[in-house]
Amino acid sequence: MTGSRPLEGRRIGLLTASASRQGGGVFEAVVAQAALIRNLGGEALVFALEDEDSARDRQRFGPSPVALAQVMGPRQIGFAPSLLSSLIAAELDCLHLHGIWMYPSRTGFLWAKQTGRPYFISPHGMLDPWITARGRWKKALARAGYERAGWAQATALHALTVREAGDIAREAGRQDSLVIPNAGPEAQAMRRDERTNDVIYIGRVHPKKNLVALVEGWMLAQRPDGARLRIAGWGAEQDIADLRSALAKADPSVEFLGPVYGEAKQALLDSARFMVLPSHSEGLPMAVLEAWAAATPVVMTAECNLPEGFAAGAALECGYDRSAIAAALGQALALDQTAWMRMAEAGHSLAAGPFSSAAIAARWGEAYAKPIGECAAK
Repeated sequence: MTGSRPLEGRRIGLLTASASRQGGGVFEAVVAQAALIRNLGGEALVFALEDEDSARDRQRFGPSPVALAQVMGPRQIGFAPSLLSSLIAAELDCLHLHGIWMYPSRTGFLWAKQTGRPYFISPHGMLDPWITARGRWKKALARAGYERAGWAQATALHALTVREAGDIAREAGRQDSLVIPNAGPEAQAMRRDERTNDVIYIGRVHPKKNLVALVEGWMLAQRPDGARLRIAGWGAEQDIADLRSALAKADPSVEFLGPVYGEAKQALLDSARFMVLPSHSEGLPMAVLEAWAAATPVVMTAECNLPEGFAAGAALECGYDRSAIAAALGQALALDQTAWMRMAEAGHSLAAGPFSSAAIAARWGEAYAKPIGECAAK
């Protein structure tokens, strides 16, 4: 099948640990992938482990069916014995696993081995050295138990960036990664009015996001009157407690909003002067693509794996410690309107160009269609 609907009549499964907000950026990527497959003429079917937010976030997948499997035992393992039978019964032409280190990896491998059909794996940054250094013994068991077998079985391992392709080569021993970035949301019409002096963070509250250093850096930064740091996110109780402890030492210009979604999230992006992401580790952060689509410039670390932002002038690089973060925030907030607008336009151009849904969809259409067609011809 060719043309604008290369997946016409094809059934593609999207397998992931969480089909809800609990999946963070991976969840958002799966939502986007389902829409992309539908736009290419295919049928996207989502398979995930059931969690507390699955029901309320079901509508995010639109017409794509979502099959949820009940977890038995520890959630961090995600053992769900009904998952494989659901996949087999769906008569998929192709399966695409999003995220690794949990039981869905084992299920995806078994499906691919039994069916012989195309199987893609997107680690979503989970092979980054910062990630693999944490929980070493659990990951060692996962590697031996199922991950290495799945990586070898896969039609392709998908890397979001060239850098991630290197991580995959180191861990999986495969040099043939399919490198395709996430698609961002549709770029909005550019607004020319001046914004607030708010700097926002939107995402998971987790040690890798480096939010304690962000709060401490904000307190050291040179800031215009009325500037605010607004942190919107969710996370484990201990990580939230660590953030609140840092906030207790800050002044009222720092605010923790808790999780935000939908229109409230978009309102933050539309009104902020900058989005900040001082992460130690990322795959390809959707939050940055969302900011650029809203014409909001970004302050981020190199670990965000979006060098295009620095090259285009859509982002300023910050370090990881509070002093480096303070310097970058001060530089950002000192920009005049003309310089800020150049950054906003650069980010908007990235969102409308190389990271647009149309550009990314064309690449995925070819990536899926070729092995599906070859398999069907056997």
